Amino acid sequence: MTTLHDYLREQATEGILPWTRQRRAMVRFGCTCYQVEEAALGLGILPARYQRNRETVSIEDQLTLLRSRVAVIGCGGLGGYVVEELARLGVGQLVVIDPDCFEEHNLNRQLFSLPANLGQAKVAAAQKRVAALNPAVTLLPLQETFNSDNGPELLAGVQLAVDCLDSIPVRLELAEVCEALNIPLVHGAIAGWYGQVTTQFPGDRTLQTLYQGRQPVKGVEQQLGNPSFTPAVIAGLEVAEACKVLLGKGETLRRRLLSIDLRLMQLHETTLTES
Repeated sequence: MTTLHDYLREQATEGILPWTRQRRAMVRFGCTCYQVEEAALGLGILPARYQRNRETVSIEDQLTLLRSRVAVIGCGGLGGYVVEELARLGVGQLVVIDPDCFEEHNLNRQLFSLPANLGQAKVAAAQKRVAALNPAVTLLPLQETFNSDNGPELLAGVQLAVDCLDSIPVRLELAEVCEALNIPLVHGAIAGWYGQVTTQFPGDRTLQTLYQGRQPVKGVEQQLGNPSFTPAVIAGLEVAEACKVLLGKGETLRRRLLSIDLRLMQLHETTLTES
């Protein structure tokens, strides 16, 4: 009797498993897309959707990403792009936390914001989008406001959190919860032409240092606004940081703040030390 592993070996061409054959395996063996991808990658076979990841992400790394669980806190301008890129990268489990529904002012920059989605929960739109673009990825939509009380429950079991918030107090609560749970945190913030990215590891207290004495309810983006391109740029950098943290490869922005001025096309790096 042909096993799933035997079938995948037979169906792969030069180590690549086309989507049509992957779907046949799902039907024939009653498996989920995740299960087929996990089995294929375990055999050294690359699902065709990831073939352009090669040389950047190895098959072993792709399997690590598939088995990873990442929380994205905030599903607006930054969060939408972060969710999209993590799903396309092949991160297998996403926990997306945001209490809001789409409004018209979101249409200029938020990836999942469409006229047809106005009034819809942002996390519900994210779940629908991810299910369509990569069925191997499971997205858990949590339409809740993150805080220090519910944070430990919302982040249970995740290996990494990605900050896509627009509130400094909530961002600091997120940093404290990640510290308590021993979870690395990738931070991103945007306003107008400007953005910043850093990565906090347990014990660093990076965000506490960065935002010391600065606790308005909303960030400077309330005054400067946000065009479509700024969240896309900063989200891409956040996902690159997330990939490095999950795989334990490359050099992260640990204790370093990368500030970006897209108007002048200038990058500035600042060393962050605990005060």
